[in-house]
Amino acid sequence: MLRIQKSCYGYGNKISTKIFQFNLEAAVIKKVVEISSGGVIFKKSNNSFEIALISKRKGKIWCLPKGHVEEGEHLTETAVREVKEETGLTGEVLDKIDDIVYWYSNKDKEGNLIKIFKRVYFFLLKYVDGETQNHDFEVEDVQWFSIEKVYEILSYNTEMDIVKKAEKILKEKFNS
Repeated sequence: MLRIQKSCYGYGNKISTKIFQFNLEAAVIKKVVEISSGGVIFKKSNNSFEIALISKRKGKIWCLPKGHVEEGEHLTETAVREVKEETGLTGEVLDKIDDIVYWYSNKDKEGNLIKIFKRVYFFLLKYVDGETQNHDFEVEDVQWFSIEKVYEILSYNTEMDIVKKAEKILKEKFNS
């Protein structure tokens, strides 16, 4: 327990003393690092490209598929596995796009607040096969969208930057 005594000026410039007590153990917030990997899976559609997005939270969130890197797993293996699990689609890794970092808060198993630093690596995946209805239980819906539509519905700005970089790579690789 930390005890701080502080002099404060109150009404009429009288000095009063306030005592603040802090439970230092409760004030320490555990920090965790998470590494994830995911993908922008695409397919050619006429003279353009479509990208598969996943929906969560009753359609309020549309995002790219991604998930935790398992022990001994390479980032590209994680990207292929997570895309397959979350979308039902198999893809072939063509290129690394970039990575994003962010902080978020959650609670541990004991209910204590934790701060999580997350780095997510994204790869460009060319659609090989699979059906979107074969996605796993973590995802509510999977749909293919034109790149133009992706920019309208994607929920996270950092992922929008990833899609912009993916689009640039696609144009360079396929001269579109």
